[in-house]
Amino acid sequence: METKKTLLLIDGSSVAFRAFFALYQQMDRFKSPSGLHTNAIYGFHLMLHHLLERIQPSHILVAFDAGKTTFRTEMYADYKGGRAKTPDEFREQFPFIRQMIEVLGIQHYDLEQYEADDIIGTLAKQAEADGFSVTIVSGDKDLIQLADDHTVVEISKKGVAEFEAFTPAYLMEKMGITPAQFIDLKALMGDSSDNIPGVTKIGEKTGLKLLKEYGSLEGLYQNIEGMKKSKMKENLINDKDIAFLSKTLATIDTKAPIEIGLTDLAYKGPKVEELGRFYDEMGFTQLKKAMNAAEETTDTTEVAFTEVTSVDPTMLSQDQFFHFELVKDNYHTEEMVGFAWGNKEKIYVSHDLTLLTQPVFKEFLESTALCVYDFKRAKVLLSRLGINLVRPAFDSRLAKYLLSTVEDNAISTIANLYGTTILPTDEEFYGRGAKQAVPEKDVLFAHLARKVAVLVETEQPMREALQEHGQMALLEEMEQPLAYVLAKMEIAGIRVEKATLQDMQAENEIVLARLTQEIHEMAGEKFNINSPKQLGVILFEKLGLPLEMTKKTKTGYSTAVDVLERLAPIAPIVAKILEYRQIAKLQSTYVIGLQDSILADGKIHTRYVQDLTQTGRLSSIDPNLQNIPVRLDQGRLIRKAFVPEWKDSVLLSSDYSQIELRVLAHISGDEHLIDAFNHGADIHTSTAMRVFGIEKAEDVTSNDRRNAKAVNFGVVYGISDFGLSNNLGITRQEAKSYIDMYFERYPKIKEYMETVVREARDKGYVETLFHRRREIPDINSRNFNVRSFAERTAINSPIQGSAADILKIAMIRLDQALTDGQFKTRMLLQVHDEIVLEVPNEELTVIRQLVKETMETAIALSVPLEADENAGKTWYEAK
Repeated sequence: METKKTLLLIDGSSVAFRAFFALYQQMDRFKSPSGLHTNAIYGFHLMLHHLLERIQPSHILVAFDAGKTTFRTEMYADYKGGRAKTPDEFREQFPFIRQMIEVLGIQHYDLEQYEADDIIGTLAKQAEADGFSVTIVSGDKDLIQLADDHTVVEISKKGVAEFEAFTPAYLMEKMGITPAQFIDLKALMGDSSDNIPGVTKIGEKTGLKLLKEYGSLEGLYQNIEGMKKSKMKENLINDKDIAFLSKTLATIDTKAPIEIGLTDLAYKGPKVEELGRFYDEMGFTQLKKAMNAAEETTDTTEVAFTEVTSVDPTMLSQDQFFHFELVKDNYHTEEMVGFAWGNKEKIYVSHDLTLLTQPVFKEFLESTALCVYDFKRAKVLLSRLGINLVRPAFDSRLAKYLLSTVEDNAISTIANLYGTTILPTDEEFYGRGAKQAVPEKDVLFAHLARKVAVLVETEQPMREALQEHGQMALLEEMEQPLAYVLAKMEIAGIRVEKATLQDMQAENEIVLARLTQEIHEMAGEKFNINSPKQLGVILFEKLGLPLEMTKKTKTGYSTAVDVLERLAPIAPIVAKILEYRQIAKLQSTYVIGLQDSILADGKIHTRYVQDLTQTGRLSSIDPNLQNIPVRLDQGRLIRKAFVPEWKDSVLLSSDYSQIELRVLAHISGDEHLIDAFNHGADIHTSTAMRVFGIEKAEDVTSNDRRNAKAVNFGVVYGISDFGLSNNLGITRQEAKSYIDMYFERYPKIKEYMETVVREARDKGYVETLFHRRREIPDINSRNFNVRSFAERTAINSPIQGSAADILKIAMIRLDQALTDGQFKTRMLLQVHDEIVLEVPNEELTVIRQLVKETMETAIALSVPLEADENAGKTWYEAK
C-alpha cells in the first residue's frame, strides 16, 4: 500500500518569533549550560513535536526569509520598513534553531530576493499537482491566501501548540471571503506589520463590505464611477495606484525559482546521536531523557563482582571507590537499595545495610576520606544509619560538574564522557514513573558493579583534565569542602511550625473569601474567578473594558497577568483579581505546599543542588526555599513559620549587600564605583546622579534610583536595550541611552568588558577570581549573533561566578570557625546571598561578630564586602 503523501511546510522565521514570545515570560528558566537563552529554541521544538505527532508528514520543509532585501523592496522601498529591531535575546537563538532543525532530520531552505512565503507557495502548488495533501504552518495570516481544497493553512494562535486551521470553507464562514479575496482585502486595508500602505481610511470592516459588493479589487475599480460621492470614494480614486501596488506586495509568488524539489523533503526522522549532543548543549535534559527512554539499551559491559555477606579489614582500602544506590532522588526520605565499592582489582556488592554499621566498616567510613560519587548524598544517607562520613578525597559528580557543560551529571554521563564501560541510565535500568522498580538481586548487583567500574576507570582521566584546566584546587578547596558543609546543613534541617502555616492557611481562606465576595459584587454576579473564560466575559463583555488591551483566544479573552496589570490602573476589580491570584498562589504552593514537606522530626530538609548552574550558584529543591516570594508582604509572612529547634535560641540571618556590583568594581578597577563603595554611598543613588546628571543626592527621586538600579544590575547580567526597556517600561531608544550614558560615566567598566572579551578570544575561556573556568567556544564565531552572545557570556561570567565563589568560601570558613570554637551554633540555610544560622542566646553576641567578620573577610577586594545581619525568634524577624 502506497504511503499517503503529506507535505508539511513551516514558515520558520514567523514561527520562531511566535515561539520566542510564547515563552518570553519564562525566559530566565530557559538557558543552556553555557548561558544561551533557549526559549525560542525550546518553543520551536515543542511546536515541531506537536505537528509531527498530529500530521505525521511524509515530507517536510522549514522555510526562512533570506534577508531584508527582496523583489518587493525593489518595488516599494518601505516594505516591512516599520518593524522594530529584533531583540538580541531572539537573534542569538536563531542559528541554533537552524541547527536543531538539521539534527531533527528536517530540511530548511531560504532563497535570495524571496521570502519564506514565496518558497512555501511555490512548493505547495507543486505538491498539489503531484497529489500531496499540504499543511502550511505560520504565525502570519498572509499565507491564508494559499488555502484550497488540498492545502490547509494553520495560523499559530496561542503558545506553541494551538493553531487555527483555515480552509476555503472556514475562511468563508469566518470572514465571508475566499482565499483570493484575502489578497484584495490586504490591498485595501494595508498591513502595518509589513508596512503595506493600503487605501487611506479603509479598515477590515469596510474592506470586507466592498469585496462582498464588488467581488474583487479589479471589480471595485471597474465600478467605482457608479459609487455615490463620499470621502471613501475620493480616497479610493486617489489611492488607486497604491491599492494595486499593495495587492502586488501582498500576493505570494507561487513560481519562485527555487532549487529544491519535493523529493529532497522526504522526512526520515532525527539524527539520533547529533540530536542527543544538541540536547546536551542546550540543557534540554527532559528531551534527552525521553529520547533515551525510547531506545532500548542492548549491550552493557559485564563487570565481575563479589557479593558480600560479611566484611573484614582486607576488603577496605583508601584507593577504592564507594557508591551508595538510591532509585529515587530524595535521599532524606528514600532508602538505599544497595551499595558497592572497589578498585581495578575487585568490586564488592551488597544490599545488607547492617554491614555498614558493623564496627570494622563503620570505623573505616568515619576515619577515611572517600573516593565517592556525590559525597553530600552519601553523607546524608549514612547519617541516617548513625555513620558520620569525613570529607571526600574525590567526588566524581563534582569533578564532572567542573569539567563539562553537559547538564546531566549522572554516572552514565560520566561513563560516556570519560570512560569505556557501557552503562544504561537509571531511567533505562529502573524505568520511570509508575513503572519504576528495583530488579532482582543479581541484576541490581551487576548494575552497581558497573557503576563502581565507571567511577574507578574515570577518576584518572578526570583528574588529568582538572589539572590541565587548573581546576584541581577548585575541586579540593572549594566544591568538596562545601559539599561537606551543605550535607551538615541538610542533616540539621530547619524547624517549621505546621500550626503557624495552618493559621496562615485559615487566614488566607478568609481573605480569599472576602476578595471573592468583593469581586462578585463589583462584577454584579457570581462567577468562577479561577476560570479565564468566565473572567474574560465579565471583564470585556459585561464590564466593557477596552478590548485593545487584551487578545481573543480560542477559549475567550486573554486574562494573563500582563493583560491584568495593564487594566488594573483603570479598573478596581482587576486590582482585586490580581490580589486574589497572588494569595491563591501563595496558599497552594507555599502555605499548604510547605506543610507537605515537613518530615516526622518537625523539620524541612531542603536539598541543595551544587552542580546545576554554570555560575556556581546553589539551587534548592524539595522544597525550593529560594523561591518564597519575599517581595510580597504575604510571602514574607511565610518565614514566620521557620523557627529555632532549641530552647533559648534565635535564628540569625546574614547576607551580602550588592556583592556582584562590588565584584564588578574590583575587577573593572573603575574609580567611580570603587570610590562610592569605599565611602559607603548608596550605589544606586550614586549611579543615578552620574548617569542622569543630578547634582545632589537629595534630588534623586525613587524612580531615578529604580532606573539606576536596573541599569546597574542589568550591566552585570549583560542586558540589552530590549531587555532593559521591558524591565522599566520605557522605549528601547531610552534604554539604549541609559546604557550608553552608563558606559560614558563609568569608562573602566567599558574597558573591562573590552579586555575580557579580547582575552576570551585569545584563550577560549574566562575565569572567576578563584579560577572557576568557563569555556567560551563561540567567541570567535563568524556568525554575529552567536559571537555577540559569547561576548556577553565572557563579560558577565567572571562577575556572577566570583560572587558565588565568595559566598562558598565564606560558608566553608564559617563552618570551620564554628567547629574550631566548639560553638553549638550551626548553619541551617543558604538562600541567594543569605546564610541562616541557629544560635543559642548565650552565643549570640560573639557569633554575630564572627559571622560578620568571616563573610566580610572571605576575600580582600579593592572595595569592602558588606554583610548585614539580624536575629529573631523566627526567620521573618531575622530579616
